[in-house]
Amino acid sequence: MSAETEELKHKMRHALRGERVEKLKRPGPSFHRPGTVNFNPYQYDFYGDNFLEKYLLKGWTPAAPPISRGTKVTAFGSCFAANITKHLSKIGYNTSKDRDPDIYVSHLADGLVNVHALSGQFEWAFENMKPPEGLWHGYDATEYGIDEDMRLRTRAIFLDTDFFIVTLGLSEIWYDEQTGGVFWRAVPARKFDTGRHKFRVEDFAESKAKIALMYRLIRQHVPNAKVLFTLSPISLGATFRPVSCITANSVSKAILRAALDEFYRENEADLNTRLFYFPSYEFVNECFPLRYRHDNRHPHDAIIETIMRSFEAVYCETDFSLADAEAMFRDVRAFSLKALGEVMIREEQAAAQEALPEPAPQLSKPAPQLAKPAPQLAKPAPQLSKPAKLPNPAKRPTPQPVVKRSFLRRALSAAKRRLTSRPK
Repeated sequence: MSAETEELKHKMRHALRGERVEKLKRPGPSFHRPGTVNFNPYQYDFYGDNFLEKYLLKGWTPAAPPISRGTKVTAFGSCFAANITKHLSKIGYNTSKDRDPDIYVSHLADGLVNVHALSGQFEWAFENMKPPEGLWHGYDATEYGIDEDMRLRTRAIFLDTDFFIVTLGLSEIWYDEQTGGVFWRAVPARKFDTGRHKFRVEDFAESKAKIALMYRLIRQHVPNAKVLFTLSPISLGATFRPVSCITANSVSKAILRAALDEFYRENEADLNTRLFYFPSYEFVNECFPLRYRHDNRHPHDAIIETIMRSFEAVYCETDFSLADAEAMFRDVRAFSLKALGEVMIREEQAAAQEALPEPAPQLSKPAPQLAKPAPQLAKPAPQLSKPAKLPNPAKRPTPQPVVKRSFLRRALSAAKRRLTSRPK
């Protein structure tokens, strides 16, 4: 093993133990530093008592929680909106899904994922702007009509809302080239027309303009309402671009995250008073070693619960404090780290199993018996003090791991000792 690899292992070992590596230092004073400098965390920073407050939520938290038990919350968009609606409803807060579960923003709380679909609900409800027909479809391609009664019910919910939560999902869209209308999702197979239905990636300016439009319409029609935007951590299930889905997803999220950030910088006067951002995207992707389920898209339930409780601690009047959220995060992250180690060890053992030779083939028929048994000796041969154990050629030897006690095991054990020894 090379000296370079050994040095990398040394650094990882100390990082997982929470100890400072002497060679790792904060940037020095060679260049000018302004009054505000926020460093990216080292590995040992994740074990601190205030990691979320210092490294994730800093700059995005209100002075006081804006959501009380009487606050009327309307949340829709991608997955975070559906999860927070479910969580707030469970702990007794007032959500739009409880007030009118059948309107589209309640019934499809996690099905409106692009900025055109999201802003279209505000334009339709507030301004009575009807989109072209045939663009609104649910998860199974069920079509949703542009019904006036549904519009008025949606408008009533919006006008009666104190706190909006809007979650952006993706930048890849399908549209009707003849009308310019954008589909909520993809084009239903039964309706696809190669001559008019096209695919594209919405650009930065387009995304930012739609975010600003939503905020302007809320300010205009519900001037006392507060608004929180967030970005879904759920990645694309597939892309229709001629590139890998992983790289396409990075672009899809980056467009929306950059558009949000510039929009917030342009509305800095409203930040953390009536305009908010919650870093759910960063929470999932930066804070947990093993974050997704087998589909590599949806976070584990424990991670979702940690994010929901952290949101509650920051934005809701509740007995659950940010310190409680920090402790919950450390526990769930430690479990995530342990689970990742176990997965890697299982894969190591599976690789060792595959490397073993195949057992000798069994004979299809037993060897033929002699016609007459061999003559017995007058005296039996002397027995050994202990009978010899003959190997069984048909039995495959039990595989042994390639490494009895790998570096990863030692690092995980050290991390666990440090967690359990910290004073409560």
